[in-house]
Amino acid sequence: MKNAIVLIVLAVVLAGLVALPWVAPYFYIFLGTEVLILGLFAASFNLVFGYSGMLSFGHAAFYGIGAYATALILLHLEWPFLACLVVAMGAGALLALVIGFLSVRLDEVYFAMLTLAFGMMVFAVAHQWRSVTNGSDGIAGFMLGDFAPGIDWSLGDPAVYYHVVLGVVVVAAAVLYLICRSSFGLILRAIRQNPERVSFCGLDVRRYRLAAFTVAGAFAGLSGALMAPFLRVASPEMLHWSMSAEPVLMSILGGTGYFLGPFFGAAVFVLLESWITGFTDAWMLVLGVMLALMVMFFRRGVLGTLLDWVQGNHD
Repeated sequence: MKNAIVLIVLAVVLAGLVALPWVAPYFYIFLGTEVLILGLFAASFNLVFGYSGMLSFGHAAFYGIGAYATALILLHLEWPFLACLVVAMGAGALLALVIGFLSVRLDEVYFAMLTLAFGMMVFAVAHQWRSVTNGSDGIAGFMLGDFAPGIDWSLGDPAVYYHVVLGVVVVAAAVLYLICRSSFGLILRAIRQNPERVSFCGLDVRRYRLAAFTVAGAFAGLSGALMAPFLRVASPEMLHWSMSAEPVLMSILGGTGYFLGPFFGAAVFVLLESWITGFTDAWMLVLGVMLALMVMFFRRGVLGTLLDWVQGNHD
């Protein structure tokens, strides 16, 4: 019965998301697109943090390299957008494989600091390598062509691009969900709870952590590939360490113990930011206070707390 209710709610939410461009102004289409992309970004981070127990402060490196790969391909090669998404996922996975190989051997704060250091290195490369990345100005001026050979969608139309993003995010989320529910995902949860016991069972903990880190990097690269055409630019700010803090906050805000928690946290974060900036210049202060209060009083995340209330568990 409970599973049926969940499926019905998800179907209603998905139907509402599909209908959004037909019932809402363009402003909300832009907000919806941003929420979907950042939700996927946060969900990719949660595979590392919520399921594997590794706190990464360099996740924006994979997000940014996906954005740069897409921008460079569209600018110089003019490939179909679907090919750009595939290349961006590969670039994110490859970078994550290299960084993860050097990082997963460390635990807790040492792992977090090392990923932060690597993230800052990637940011420095993008900022300084002007001949390729155009430095602090970023890469702009690229055009979106066909989505795929034979599929001539008007990706420049915000409503069409929103539906493309929605479709890609739904498919990516479904794949991530299957990964989390698979035996691989169960082993990751076991590693988060007690890595020593998993190691005693004969499993290579580092190999599983590296695999999770690489998969997360691929989906972070995909989210960056979706964001670059949305913003019409790929800039070093997308690689900055402060960008790595956003999926951390969104995941904790929504609830790391729930697969849809990061998506819910992204929606709360983006909507609060949009609402607060509309009436005060000190929006960062107000947003920070509100987010701090929500994290303090919603211990299981906003989604987890709401589910507890619905189920009658108010402890």
